[in-house]
Amino acid sequence: MKFATARNVTLARIGFGTWKIGGGSSPNPKADPVSMAALRSALEIGYTHFDTAEMYAEGHSEELLGRALAESKTPRDSVFITSKVLPAHLNYDQVLSACENSLRRLKMEYLDLYLIHWPQAGMKLDDTFRALNKLVRDGKTRHLGVSNFNLKLLKEARKYSETPILTNQVPYSLSDRTYVNNGVLEYCQENDVLFTAYSPVEQGSLRTTPALEAIAKAHHASPHQIALAWVISKPSVITIPMSANPAHIAENFQAAGIELDQDEIKQLDG
Repeated sequence: MKFATARNVTLARIGFGTWKIGGGSSPNPKADPVSMAALRSALEIGYTHFDTAEMYAEGHSEELLGRALAESKTPRDSVFITSKVLPAHLNYDQVLSACENSLRRLKMEYLDLYLIHWPQAGMKLDDTFRALNKLVRDGKTRHLGVSNFNLKLLKEARKYSETPILTNQVPYSLSDRTYVNNGVLEYCQENDVLFTAYSPVEQGSLRTTPALEAIAKAHHASPHQIALAWVISKPSVITIPMSANPAHIAENFQAAGIELDQDEIKQLDG
C-alpha cells in the first residue's frame, strides 16, 4: 500500500468508501449480509481507512461499520475512521449532536476525521466551526475537514478552523477533472491539505479508452485498477472507492501496487 502524509497524518492512498453499505439514501436491512460481507472482506484484505457519513442509509452505514470492526476485534488505533455531518445540521447545537449520534452508532469514543459533507446555501461557517472546533477540543474528533467545497469555501473554512483542515473530499477521476479546473487540487497540494477523491471510477461506470485498455493490458490489470493507480499517482491525492464485491474490493486495494511510468501518466492525463 502507498501512503500520503499531510499535517503529520499518514493515510493509505486507497481507503474504503461506505456509500451504499447498509442501503442508499435510506436503510435497507435486507442487504445487511452483503454489506457486512463487504466490510469483513475489506478488513481481512488490510484496508485501514474507512469513510462513512450520517447521510449513508440514515446512519445505518455507521452502525454496520461499527459492528464489523467490533466483530473483527480490530484495535481502534489501527484504523482511521472518517464521518460527515449533513448540510441540514450545520448549526452549533446540531453539529455537536450529529457527531455524538455518529459516535453512538459506530460505538466509538472518537472519530479520526469529521467532515462537513456538503456546503449549504446561507450556512454560517463561523458558527459551524465553533462547534467543530469544540469537538476537537473535547476529543470527539482528532481532525477536521470538508467535502465538496470550492476554492473560495475551502479558504474560508481554513480561516475558521482552529486546527489545520486535513482534507477536502471531492469527485475526481479520469473523466471528472472539475476540482482540477477550479484550482482546488493545486491549492491543496500547495497548502498541505489532502485531496480525497470519491467516485474515482465513476461508481463502476468509468468509460474505457484505447489508451486505458492498452495500459491495463501492459500491467496485467483491469482498466479500473489503472484508473485508481492514476488517481493516486498525483501528489497529495488519496481515494476511497467502494464495492460490495469481494473480488473488486481486493482489486481496488491491489491497485496501489501498480507503478505507472511518466509516459503512461501523461497519456491518461490527456
